[in-house]
Amino acid sequence: MSRLAHPRVRPEWLALHQEPVIDPEAPIIDAHHHLYDRPGARYLAADFRADQNTGHNIIASVLVQARGFYRTSGPETLYPVGETEYAAQTKDVTRCAAIIGHADLTAPDVAHLLDAHVAAGQGLFRGVRHILAWDSDTSLLNPAYPTTEDLSATPAFHRGFALLDAVGLSFDAWVHFHQLPRLLALARAFPRVPIVVNHCGGIIGVQAPRDQVFPIWRAAMADLATCPNVTVKLGGLGMALTGFGFDRRAKPPSSADLARAFSPWVGACIDLFGPTRCMAESNFPVDKGSYAYATYWNAIKRLIPPNDRHAVLCATAARVYRIPIGA
Repeated sequence: MSRLAHPRVRPEWLALHQEPVIDPEAPIIDAHHHLYDRPGARYLAADFRADQNTGHNIIASVLVQARGFYRTSGPETLYPVGETEYAAQTKDVTRCAAIIGHADLTAPDVAHLLDAHVAAGQGLFRGVRHILAWDSDTSLLNPAYPTTEDLSATPAFHRGFALLDAVGLSFDAWVHFHQLPRLLALARAFPRVPIVVNHCGGIIGVQAPRDQVFPIWRAAMADLATCPNVTVKLGGLGMALTGFGFDRRAKPPSSADLARAFSPWVGACIDLFGPTRCMAESNFPVDKGSYAYATYWNAIKRLIPPNDRHAVLCATAARVYRIPIGA
């Protein structure tokens, strides 16, 4: 079965909908975005800055690994450091204030890679994402990130994960919703490592109706919320695997459309974790195939009560990723 592709970014389609910015002065730390240059998919620092400058007050961002700008010479184990180097070099354009890099935590020499990331990050390297997303449906697997159902429980993974505590780094967790119990076991085994659940906990809506997925997902998220070292990112719902199908509309969704669709999932995250353990993420450019940057932030502002906005839009990410407000 072929891999489920991300919705294609169509600027002319996105331009069909415009709306005023809600609460334009509210400071935002975009807690999750990517930069890369691939055949047919190019999103560089200037592209992200253009999206940032569409009306919301983006004061900082968190670059999360996406196999971009790897080194092409030297020890192959250090190739991922190139992504950290690129992010640090473009920080003035992207307002990057924290970097999450790739590291294979099962590799015997992962400690050397972590040290190299820290050195290359110019004081911005904050954590690691070793993608764990696995499913028996091979269309939902990314061949660039080989994994297994039980990888997070293996001794080799635990040895690497323990280094995050020793070095003072966090872990960004990209898993599918049915893997959340395994993430719970990892969080309990390493209570001092901050774990950030990506994309609302890996909602999948292309195999079964989302109303069937919701109670399973919510119960697993409720268990995770009992771990004080776990926070959650609100976003990633424009990906194809969620099944919302925003990209199949004749016109792009409005923020009111997104808020209605997101409400059960985002609302549950905030109810379970509280606003001080939730942070908003654009997941651009991946989600750009489904909606515009300004529209996403308007939708999040519609869903978050004004008294909780500062936590969700800014303060949680600042605390977890050690970003000085105003960075």
